[in-house]
Amino acid sequence: MEIRQLMYTLQIAAEKNFSRAAEKLHIAQPSLSQQLSKLENELGVRLFQRNTSSVELTHAGESFVAQAQKIVDAVELLRQEMDDISQLRKGRVVVGSMPITGSHLLPHVLPAFRQSYPDIEIALLEDSSMHLEKLTASGQTDLSLLSLPLTETSLTYIPIGEERIDLAVPPNHPLAQRPLGTDGIQRVKLSELREEPFVLLKKGQGLRKLTFDLCANAGFEPQVVFESNNIETIQSLVATGMGVTLVPHFIARATRSEFVPAYLQLEEPSPSRTLVIAYRSGRYLSKAAEAFIDTFRNTVQQLADVKRP
Repeated sequence: MEIRQLMYTLQIAAEKNFSRAAEKLHIAQPSLSQQLSKLENELGVRLFQRNTSSVELTHAGESFVAQAQKIVDAVELLRQEMDDISQLRKGRVVVGSMPITGSHLLPHVLPAFRQSYPDIEIALLEDSSMHLEKLTASGQTDLSLLSLPLTETSLTYIPIGEERIDLAVPPNHPLAQRPLGTDGIQRVKLSELREEPFVLLKKGQGLRKLTFDLCANAGFEPQVVFESNNIETIQSLVATGMGVTLVPHFIARATRSEFVPAYLQLEEPSPSRTLVIAYRSGRYLSKAAEAFIDTFRNTVQQLADVKRP
């Protein structure tokens, strides 16, 4: 049984005449008769009572036409819905985000996406980078904002941009009192922080792991004196003298607390992190998901501090 056979049957029932039905369907009458006979043979019933002057539905035909109309309507609705999705008139994308980074980037990205695609729904799922990788690998998000390196081998990614990592210290810290370099920038060697107390994010956050990795490359392990899940809290604690920390530059420049630390650049080559949109390898990305990725990348690249670390 084919959809076209259902449509042929409906047209014959509407016209009650093979010639007019064939004309409306733009096919030859013999072909229409042949398709109907094929369908009736497959079903084992007669759908029409053929008279010399007209064509009338049989009892089986009436039942068939009623159900066939529902099927054809459903197929047409499905076709229209798929067309809407393909033309980005509707859709839904589940986006995973690291709470800290997302809180600073998504307010730029989401309004731009909504303006371009007002009928596409974005469902936001926030979690730590470690858990977010697992959620993405299991397919619970269509895509997620993460930073390299990724630990889940089943994930692939699209680079979004490089973001410089800055050093945050109390405003009265000796490092903040140094004279500026010839280029007008205060720079600090990471190794100079060997004896400094660190205020860091709790385990599971990508920035914490990045901090440990950078310090390990400089030959020491950070002395953690306080931990928090909130980067704003960490920056405020640094500002009040609790210790030092490393902060992505885009987050550093957007500090909203009344307690503001001093931000210094680390000695070149300045460390950075690579922001990516990750998704499960082999996962089909809808046109809506692709549109979100393009919007995210274009919006972030317009933010000079991410585009030019």
